[in-house]
Amino acid sequence: MSQMLKSSGAMGAATLLSRVLGMVREMVYAGFMGDGPIAGAFKFAFTIPNLFRRLLGEGALTAAFIPVFKEKERTAGADATWRAANAVLSGLAAVALAVTALVALGVSAALLTGAFADDKRLMLQLLRLMFPYMIFVCLTAVLVGMANARGHFFLPALGPALLNVVMISSVLFLAPRLGATLDQQIFGLAIGVLVAGAVQFAIQIPLLRREGFRFAWVTPWRDETVRRVARQMLPATIGVAAFQINVVLTQTLALWYGTESQPIVASFDYAVRLMELPQGVFGISLATYLLPMLAGLAAEKNYGEFRATLRQGLGYLCYANLLASVLLAVMAEPIVRLLFERGAFDALATGRAALALRCLAPGLVAFSIVNILARAFYALGDTHTPMRISLVCLAINLLLAWLFIFPLRQGGLALANTLTAVLNLWLLGFALRKKLKRLELSALRAPVLKMLAATVFAGAVAWFALDLWQKNLGHASLLLRLGEVFAPMTLAALLYWAATLALKVGQAHEIFSLLRRKSAGGKNGEPR
Repeated sequence: MSQMLKSSGAMGAATLLSRVLGMVREMVYAGFMGDGPIAGAFKFAFTIPNLFRRLLGEGALTAAFIPVFKEKERTAGADATWRAANAVLSGLAAVALAVTALVALGVSAALLTGAFADDKRLMLQLLRLMFPYMIFVCLTAVLVGMANARGHFFLPALGPALLNVVMISSVLFLAPRLGATLDQQIFGLAIGVLVAGAVQFAIQIPLLRREGFRFAWVTPWRDETVRRVARQMLPATIGVAAFQINVVLTQTLALWYGTESQPIVASFDYAVRLMELPQGVFGISLATYLLPMLAGLAAEKNYGEFRATLRQGLGYLCYANLLASVLLAVMAEPIVRLLFERGAFDALATGRAALALRCLAPGLVAFSIVNILARAFYALGDTHTPMRISLVCLAINLLLAWLFIFPLRQGGLALANTLTAVLNLWLLGFALRKKLKRLELSALRAPVLKMLAATVFAGAVAWFALDLWQKNLGHASLLLRLGEVFAPMTLAALLYWAATLALKVGQAHEIFSLLRRKSAGGKNGEPR
């Protein structure tokens, strides 16, 4: 059984817990503030510091740092490795503090002008309060990268789960104590973001201390490791984060073009969160697992195994996310209704978020593959090619978003993201083929075509089952809403698995074998 499947599966379990709690957080948020202008102000303000978590915690910093860390580990010994890590932490802490201070000063100066409407002023106030969260997530990204490079994936991946627990608690216990109106209570959520960042940083420390790491200030300004990571990091930030930067740019458009009767920011954000559940559980988990493995193979110049490992990862990714993509598209409205429609989130808000989700879902596989291909470049020491490609895609995305936002509102933003993700995927694949001379992905053609056939079949089954449920049972109660979502999805997923087994898709048989071994181990009294 593939070690990749086992390790990324274990990390996927931790990520699944985090993403499920993240979805619970979004459910609590939706019921508390709906998708109106105040919700849009909070979500946009959180998007800015949270971008650093997505770029660093799930992308650029680890992409730049892990190959350097692994090289130090192999060539320089433990003391030099930990010293290099402390140099990076010291430099990052200094830069993060300086950026936070500048942002706070800039936002404060902007607020003093009094030139903003109520929702924009609230957004700036929330941004000023939440931006220090960036310091914690930047430092946490280095700690998680160190743990991943040392072979620890599960426990570091649990950090975001605690982050979500703290943020949920801030809605339930802190926000109601800050005032009687939503524009006052919303600051409780901002305080919860700060506390959550500190908690996520703190829980990484015990594991690394057991590995031998101790914090120490190392002057970073002339450190060779810091210079290498910095040189790699800037282009890597753009290269690995096309989706996240696209979201920020499109959210900026949404903030300015949305109205009180037709809000865009929050409904688009809810759809993005739903997309991130399958993308994070398998796509990000697999990409995070692959980076140190590919970096090690590249350091050994073992390009045959490099291609095989990349091909194997892409096969697993397509198998999981093709099904998730079609189910999100077909089941968009009942999923949004089940998860979010309560409290301040009404039926009109459900329709707005479902439209965005339908337009985002077809790009799920492309979003996830872009993460893996970008990491393949970083493992090869090339951060500039993904950067150039992503700059082109970002410009095209912004143009498409501006064109589509008027007729399709949040659906137009989602469609622009999907189209540019597909373009990003094609350009990265073309460039990687040129860099490696060949990718040897032809072996994936037959199984992926079989997966596509099974996906179409599963999507049709889900559509007919959903239509049958709605015509005969409806969704008037919570129990009926649960059935409306899970009955068609479960039936479609089982038939997808059966179809891929019957079509002899290798990934389906590996997953089936893994589950059978786990089951047999449990029956024999062995640990699962």
